[in-house]
Amino acid sequence: MGEAEINIDSHLITIHAVFIIYGDAANQEIAHQISNEISTMWNEPDARVRIRNEWWLVKFHIDAEYEPGLSPETVWYNNNPRKNYFRVEEWAQGNISYVDGIGCNTGYFKADNLLNFSTTAAHEFGHTIGLVHPQIIDIRGEGQPGIMYPRGTICDPAFQYDPKAVPLAPGGTMNPRFRTVRQRDIEELKWNHLHFSDSGLAVLGNFSSLFHEKELPAD
Repeated sequence: MGEAEINIDSHLITIHAVFIIYGDAANQEIAHQISNEISTMWNEPDARVRIRNEWWLVKFHIDAEYEPGLSPETVWYNNNPRKNYFRVEEWAQGNISYVDGIGCNTGYFKADNLLNFSTTAAHEFGHTIGLVHPQIIDIRGEGQPGIMYPRGTICDPAFQYDPKAVPLAPGGTMNPRFRTVRQRDIEELKWNHLHFSDSGLAVLGNFSSLFHEKELPAD
């Protein structure tokens, strides 16, 4: 989830979002990694979008904070569309990070998914502002995968975990660290559906407002 701010004079739209992390594996270093990854990747295309026959430059302003004492009530009653709440733990159900819905403001990060500029934070951010996985996930011959392709995508060998592996064999699917944000990823946001207020602000997404308890493996 985020908030779009429009500047008519400069033809600039800035997307503001804050990731607030909590949980036993969360810390300020991970918060910094999250904000840096999302900001770097989503600003890289230097994207421009067309809204009602005018072109606008799009920039992303992403912050992240570590709140170790976060209370459920803070998440439940938050009404700031810029705030996204994610629990970070070493173990997660299904062994993956996830959001609580498309265009939402809460989710769960598996800690090792966030390491080494993995693109997981940037991918999940895409979900929070309304983007879904592409329907076709066999993209051989199309080059570098876009940010919204899921794990398990079949791609050109150079972007696999193991470039020498047979597709779908061990190592033969997309390594998420090769994903990139493209101009067309940003174009796919529903720009013409945004309703800017008199103060120049519009909301992307909706409040899911779920506080996550720590997930534990079954006995």
